[in-house]
Amino acid sequence: MIIQTDSPQALQELVNKVENLLVYFYHDGCAPCISLRPKVELLIEERFPEMDMVYVDAAQFPELISKFQAYSYPLLIFYFEGKEYLRFSKYVSISELQESIGRIYDLYHQPN
Repeated sequence: MIIQTDSPQALQELVNKVENLLVYFYHDGCAPCISLRPKVELLIEERFPEMDMVYVDAAQFPELISKFQAYSYPLLIFYFEGKEYLRFSKYVSISELQESIGRIYDLYHQPN
């Protein structure tokens, strides 16, 4: 599910309370941000259905740049139970994302 955030405080609350969260930092002038976004959405929807996503426009929330060390775009940060586990930036391979996220995601979502 794609979640909208309207403030830095709301983003921090999401990080703290959402079990599986992808925070996607982008900038409108960033071509890789634009081309990667639909691919990441499709990957999450098909392979990681229990993961939520939130998009953060770095230009809209400049105070988050230093807090989350978001100095290059796109920046994808994956949180599981409020802890940062993975971080990818700039040119991201979808197959690398799937493999890296899958290891952790599958541990959290093993069948009972």
